[in-house]
Amino acid sequence: MATEPAGSPEPDPQTLAEAVLAGRRAAVSTALNWVDDSRPTHRERALELLDALEGRGRGVRIGVTGAPGAGKSTLLDALVAGLRRRERTVGILAVDPSSRRSGGALLGDRMRLGAGARDSGVFLRSLAARDQLGGLSEVTGPSLDVLVAAFDAVFVETVGVGQSESEVTCLVDSLVFVAQPASGDLIQFMKAGILEWPDIFFVNKADLGDAAERTVAELRAGLELGMRRDATRMAPVLCGSARDGIGIDELIAALDAHQQHLAERGEVAERRRIGRLHRVRNALATRYGRYGLARLNDTLGLEGFVGGRPEASVERLVDLLGREIERSFAADGL
Repeated sequence: MATEPAGSPEPDPQTLAEAVLAGRRAAVSTALNWVDDSRPTHRERALELLDALEGRGRGVRIGVTGAPGAGKSTLLDALVAGLRRRERTVGILAVDPSSRRSGGALLGDRMRLGAGARDSGVFLRSLAARDQLGGLSEVTGPSLDVLVAAFDAVFVETVGVGQSESEVTCLVDSLVFVAQPASGDLIQFMKAGILEWPDIFFVNKADLGDAAERTVAELRAGLELGMRRDATRMAPVLCGSARDGIGIDELIAALDAHQQHLAERGEVAERRRIGRLHRVRNALATRYGRYGLARLNDTLGLEGFVGGRPEASVERLVDLLGREIERSFAADGL
């Protein structure tokens, strides 16, 4: 991974974008700081940077989700080691829960990811979930866009708070659900809604024996009932131990196979198109409410506007459409 000398003058957005695409760690750090900078005076440079990166990312986007204690961070560490042995570079967005009192985040993945976080071919960025129920703050999307421009595989590890984590599906190509043995029967999985979104299931802690095998059977039974995201494909249910490195090669092979499946069906572009639209709609609804979003659809047509500007970043689209909503409100004296 290329490095840059400390103390270099701050680049213009286009130059920074090229440095990110070249995989320079210092440039990636600077770019992430730019997109996380909420000051209005710095907004335009972040938008120019994201526009320059739009559609140029080479990285595969992978979500890792599951209940707290399932072993997501340990599994992620094992996956990183496996991918590095295959000479693939890795970016990680680790979303940690925010404190209601202080607003800070635990940033626990820096403690759990071990040696992988110090590998020159691995880049870890910890984000606070802030007040988002889905475990994803608004800066997660643009941060992911930066990382996929620089690394071969980028993981988004979510907080693990329940069904609202289906939100991560708008950001990733493949979603891995990490299940803990004895965490519930089929009815519990159905009630939690966890069968509907993942592309791969990994039952961790296989050393628990019969409990792990029962969880595998319950998940497969639910998927056979048709409760799955992709009707053309049965999501594999794998079993292993992240702690002991068991089943990691099989999981990487399953991720590669899923990417090939999506590519053969033209689904990568479709998932990303839907994801862009979802991100724009959510950001506008958060800022202007359902009324503002309805006004925009009445006057402009959100889907057509987004689809007609593939070169624009999500954040640029949100900025442009937000101005349209504000003009509409101003015309009505609101």
